[in-house]
Amino acid sequence: MKGITAIPKRFERLNRLLIKRALLIICSLLSLGALLFPIAIRPPYLSLKVGDVATQDILAPKTLTFVSEVLTRQAQDEARNAVAPVYLPPDPSIARRQIEKLQLALNYITTVRYDPYATPDQKIEDLRALSDIPLSEETARLLVDLNDSQWQTIQKEALLTLEQVMRGTIREDRVEEARQSVPGMISFTLPEEQARIVADLVTPLVQPNSLYSETLTQKARDEAAKKVEPVTRSYLAGEVIVRRGQLITPAVMEALEKFGLVETENRVREIAAATALVLSLTVFIGLYFTRRHTHALESLKALLLLALTFLLFLYAARIIVPNRVVVPYLFPLPAFALTVASLYNLEIGLIFSLVLSLLSAYNLPNALGLFMFYLMTSIVGILALGKARRVANFFAAGIAIGLVGSAMVIAFRLPDPFADWIGIATLIGSSFINGIASASLTLLLQFLFSQALGVVTPLQLLDLLRPDHPLLQFVLRNAPGSYQHSLQVANLAEQAAEAIGADTLLTRVGAIYHDIGKAVNPAFFIENQAIGTPNPHNELDPYTSADIIIRHVEDGVQLARKYRLPPRIIDFIREHHGTLIARYQYARALEAAGNDPSKVNPDRFRYPGPPPQSRETALLMLADMTEARTRAEMPSEEEEFRALVRKAIEYCQREGQLDQTNLTLRDFYLITESFTKTLRNAYHPRIKYPEVQPTSSSRVEQATHPIETTSR
Repeated sequence: MKGITAIPKRFERLNRLLIKRALLIICSLLSLGALLFPIAIRPPYLSLKVGDVATQDILAPKTLTFVSEVLTRQAQDEARNAVAPVYLPPDPSIARRQIEKLQLALNYITTVRYDPYATPDQKIEDLRALSDIPLSEETARLLVDLNDSQWQTIQKEALLTLEQVMRGTIREDRVEEARQSVPGMISFTLPEEQARIVADLVTPLVQPNSLYSETLTQKARDEAAKKVEPVTRSYLAGEVIVRRGQLITPAVMEALEKFGLVETENRVREIAAATALVLSLTVFIGLYFTRRHTHALESLKALLLLALTFLLFLYAARIIVPNRVVVPYLFPLPAFALTVASLYNLEIGLIFSLVLSLLSAYNLPNALGLFMFYLMTSIVGILALGKARRVANFFAAGIAIGLVGSAMVIAFRLPDPFADWIGIATLIGSSFINGIASASLTLLLQFLFSQALGVVTPLQLLDLLRPDHPLLQFVLRNAPGSYQHSLQVANLAEQAAEAIGADTLLTRVGAIYHDIGKAVNPAFFIENQAIGTPNPHNELDPYTSADIIIRHVEDGVQLARKYRLPPRIIDFIREHHGTLIARYQYARALEAAGNDPSKVNPDRFRYPGPPPQSRETALLMLADMTEARTRAEMPSEEEEFRALVRKAIEYCQREGQLDQTNLTLRDFYLITESFTKTLRNAYHPRIKYPEVQPTSSSRVEQATHPIETTSR
């Protein structure tokens, strides 16, 4: 039978493992989506390109100084353009070539002048046919009409003038200037007409003799560009990069890219980086669950709520935080850590706050500073919250968050040379607001999530411990003996819980409420019966008597539900007797049946259970049984107390009531020692004071100074 029942349990564990892994994978994919998709109210990436018009004012999300490649290129281009073209030195061969052309032209004119067969008109036409020196009709006529002496003078002056002009540096852009200077170089001794003929002959032959050098010019421009210092641009946090309606220039686009505000066309690197981060964190969480067996996350409901809370905070952070300066320090991310730590335990709060802080700050401006802000405020907040047993603990955690948040702001903002004190003071104030908001939000989330998980928070437990609680008042009025018995059991169980590291507050509250069902029929329980009054069970048959006794468990559950006690406290009511047998009534039934066990069905005398499912309810069972036996047997020696405790533990173990509680042998030893110490101190013998008959004088003294009695 054991093998048959083990198979379904094995399949159940396998299914739970598969569900946990599937939940981890789903959470990882959703976390990756939070990093990659533009879900922010103000998207971190803008779909803009050069030449577009800005549809909104775009502000710098942080203080940043960078080398502007665009402005540096513009400065280099300006330096290149400022360099004048570089020309080679004047080339003498060009001057000689032009003089040769002039000489040939003069020879041609001489030939035409002395042609005996040509008429004057033909000579004029032939002179105008010169290709290198275009002559007007008037100049050609003057050349024909010159005498030999004049022509000789003109030839010499033309050659001299051209040589003089070509000795200077003539560049392409100064040719016209050089040609215009020709008349001024002609000898002033020549008549005006002859000087004009010389100018007409020389001017067309004036050509550039200093040629442009592309190589030298480019070299000069490159050297000028190299001398340009890199141009830097600086933006303060909140400074306008571009206003609405302005064009997106290359310089503006560069600034947007430096701040990471522009959506890039190729997101392969971004996707790969985010995937690597999420994958590593997934492995980290998977190893944590594998290596660290955490009772708080055994329930799939607890795991699902943790995952949903994690994603809720992550998506809220990725929606609200990006592209803002002050809001990231106002966002109450530490509330997640405080809530998880108060609902589960400190370790889970620390582990998941680390992951959440890293993902929330990933790829944002000032990511490192923001990550440390979230992480340190979460860790210090958890440690300051402690066991969260008072509202004051939450406000102390809020103040601690504000203090450590301010320290992180100073540590990561103050070294920035562009940081201003007003901005730092604003962020410090935001840190304290964050702390108070986180503490307040934790109070709300703790209450809501505890209802969903069926767990009870320390604040709820402390509220249930109030003596004026309506249900405790009901028990105190109707069953005062059961109330006192519950207090004794609570003392026993609480001390033992502290010894083995169980939840002491939960144990005490559960012990105080475990017997509330006895208040429905108080007279049927011995602790509520007055001394000397008959026991009503003596007049009842064992079966009816057992039904009444066992009924107090179900009555307690109904009362707990009526007064809206948490499910975790109801577990104490159900499990404090487990599936044990009401032995007194069972013994009476056996006696009535002639001690023949076959004639008595033990299930008629068995409590409905279930057996204790936790260490806390197991402690209650042992404390309840031990306290009852102590009252019945009244031991006086320490060893007698210890033997009584061991007997109770061995009986519960033998009946299989502690199999599902994970109690160890060391726990049983610590429980035994704790119970023994508490019982010995509670049931120590007391001195019986003798009666003293006061004298008449002592009566007066007694009236003014009453005698104080003490017990040891």
